[in-house]
Amino acid sequence: MEQIQLYIPDIAKVFWLTAISFVIALIWTPLFTDFLYKNKLGKRIRDTALDEKKAPIFYKLHKGKENTPTMGGLLVWVTTAVITLLFNLTRAGTWLPLFALVASGIIGAIDDLANIKGIGPNRGGLAFKYKFFLYLIIAVAGAWWFYFKLGWDIFHVPGLGDVFLGLWYIPLFIFVILFMAFSVNETDGLDGLAGGTLAISYGAYGFIALAEGKIALAAFCGTIMGALLAFLWFNVHPARFFMGDTGSMALGATLGIIAFLTNQVAVLPIIGFVFVLEAASVGIQLFSKKFFKRKVFLSSPIHHHFEALGWPESKVTMRFWIISAAMAVIGMMIALIGRGL
Repeated sequence: MEQIQLYIPDIAKVFWLTAISFVIALIWTPLFTDFLYKNKLGKRIRDTALDEKKAPIFYKLHKGKENTPTMGGLLVWVTTAVITLLFNLTRAGTWLPLFALVASGIIGAIDDLANIKGIGPNRGGLAFKYKFFLYLIIAVAGAWWFYFKLGWDIFHVPGLGDVFLGLWYIPLFIFVILFMAFSVNETDGLDGLAGGTLAISYGAYGFIALAEGKIALAAFCGTIMGALLAFLWFNVHPARFFMGDTGSMALGATLGIIAFLTNQVAVLPIIGFVFVLEAASVGIQLFSKKFFKRKVFLSSPIHHHFEALGWPESKVTMRFWIISAAMAVIGMMIALIGRGL
């Protein structure tokens, strides 16, 4: 394995962009939240599940949060976009993840506005089929760029080496991006839950990128992490505002892009274990309800199940943070050892 040399200025760039992102996001958050409150950009709490059947347990647990401002994800991706454009824009390192972040964030913002205005099924925003199609376009565009423009068709398996997928790289790419976007969206259901787990995941991939010598990409991860920490300052229980689809969908899709740019997609289910767990719980619940006419969980995603059991919201969130941090460390170890770093 070729040894990668890192220099103090390279490492310093990652840390100072992380720090400046945190400070800038922290500074403009009060102005942003005042704007959200003054314009009554509050979230509607759904009373139905994904299968459009009544979800009384979920509604009972969260009806008190109705009209809490949403679209807090703008704080993260706008801060990241501005800092990246000013200090860290490189064709090889940040063009692709920045495009995914901004494009996905805009679509998410439209969905959040539709929810606020009571547009869509059950007045809850864009219908799933429309959201899926829009994010599919982004995933296909990314797959096309990676395969045809960059010529990438390698899937690295830690400890085993590179597997050449050929055209199979395209459906894999599309699946991962869509899965990450929607699984992070499912995770965004408790105060601080998505923000904390995302900050941990981006920190892990930032460390991997730095170890691989991808300084610009590591700095990009750090920029997102810094903005997420500022967001968390106001999003921990009781949340002053919610992340919304403009944050969760964008940050999920972008995390998938970064996994491909580091060629460490194999450890994404480990580093993003909580996201996989949340998505799996939704799939199991829907399958069981459809074919067996019964629920496996009191409410899904699984964080709502623990809430329904009587766990305080902050306890669920912090325990999921702990799980996320432990799995991220394991994922980083596997990635780095598998690369011989």
